[in-house]
Amino acid sequence: MLLASLRREWRLLRARPWDWAMVSWVPLLAMALLCWIFAAGQPYRLPIAVWNEDPSALSRQLVRMLQATPGLEVRQHVLNRLEATDALQRMDVYGVVHIPPHLERDVKRGAGGAVTLLHNAQLATHSSLLQRDVRQVVGTLSAGIEMQARAKRGEPAQALRTRIEPVRTQLVALFNVSTNYEQFLAAALVPALVHILAMTAGAWSVGRELRDRTLGDWLGTQARLPQVLAALLGKLLVPAALLWASALACLLYLSQLRGWAVAGSMGWIAVGLAALVAVSLAAGAALAGITLSLRTALSGAGLLSAPAFAFSGVGFPLLAMGGGARAWALSMPYTHYARLQIEQWQMGAPVAQSLPVVCGLLLAALVLLALAAAGLSRGLRRPEAWGGR
Repeated sequence: MLLASLRREWRLLRARPWDWAMVSWVPLLAMALLCWIFAAGQPYRLPIAVWNEDPSALSRQLVRMLQATPGLEVRQHVLNRLEATDALQRMDVYGVVHIPPHLERDVKRGAGGAVTLLHNAQLATHSSLLQRDVRQVVGTLSAGIEMQARAKRGEPAQALRTRIEPVRTQLVALFNVSTNYEQFLAAALVPALVHILAMTAGAWSVGRELRDRTLGDWLGTQARLPQVLAALLGKLLVPAALLWASALACLLYLSQLRGWAVAGSMGWIAVGLAALVAVSLAAGAALAGITLSLRTALSGAGLLSAPAFAFSGVGFPLLAMGGGARAWALSMPYTHYARLQIEQWQMGAPVAQSLPVVCGLLLAALVLLALAAAGLSRGLRRPEAWGGR
C-alpha cells in the first residue's frame, strides 16, 4: 500500500505542474530570496538628518564623526522642526540628530549640553542601531572633551581614563559575535518557511483527494486503519523528501559557502529538520483528515504555521511572553526546532541536550499521522462528504 501510494503521488505531482512547483522549485526560490535579502549581514549607512542650531567647531566635529561612523550616513541637513518632522514622516531618514543652540559655549562654561536623537521607535531594528551609534559617537566626543580639559589642568594622562570612567561594563558576546543578521535571522527563517510550506503541502495533498472525489481510488473502499496509515505515509514521502532537501541545501549554503561554521553537529540539525518537516506534513494531513475539507485544512494550516516564527523566541524573548502566549509558543513544533538549531549551530551544545527535541517532534508526527489516518478512515465511510471545497 505504501509503495503504491508513493508511485501514485509521484505521477500526480508530475502531471500537475503547479502542485509540483509547490514542493520543488518554489520553496528553493523563496529560500534563495531570503538568503539574498540578508546577504549584507549587517545594516550599514542608515540615513539620518542633522538639525544643527550651533554653527561652531564642536558641532562640525560632531557631524564629521557621525558621517564617519559606518552605521550612519548624514543624508540631509534640516533647518527647523518642520523640516525634521517632514523628513521623518516621509521616511527619507530614520532619525534626526538635533544639536542645540550654544552647545560649544555651554560646554566651555562647564554647563554641559544635550544632543537629541529624534527617531521612530516603531521601526525597532533601525531605532536600536541608530541609538547605539549616536550614543557611541556623542560619548566618544564627550570623553575627548573631558580628557582635554583635565589634561590642561595638569592631571596625569594615565589617570584620565580611570577618573572619567571608574567603573566600566565589559560585554562578552559568546555567540554571533559580529551580530550578523544573516547568521541568526536568515538561518532561522529558512526552516520557518519550510514549516509553512510543509503544513500547506500536507493539507493540500490529502485535501485534494477529497475535493476531486478520489479518496476511494487512493485508499480503496475497504481499507483498514493500518492500510490507510501506510497509504498516507506513501503520499507524504515525496513532499517530505523534496522540502527537506530544499531547506537543507539552503542551510548548507549558509554554513559552507557563506562561512557560518556550525559549532555543533550539522548532521543533527539535518535530523531535526527532517523531524520538523515530518510533523508539519502530518499536521496538515491531520487537518484535512479530521475536517474532510480542503478549504478548512488550508485555512487551519495558515493559521497555525504563519505566526510560528513570531512565537519561537528568536524575534521576541520567549521568557518575556505572557503565560498564554508562552504556552501557545511551546505547543508549536517550530519553537522547539529553533532551539535545537541555535544550540547546535551557534552554541555547540552536546547532542544529548537536543535529543529530547527530536524525540518530541517525531512522537508528535506519529500522533498526528494516526489522527489523520483515523479521520480518513471515517471519511471513507462518508462518500457524501467528498467533493467539497
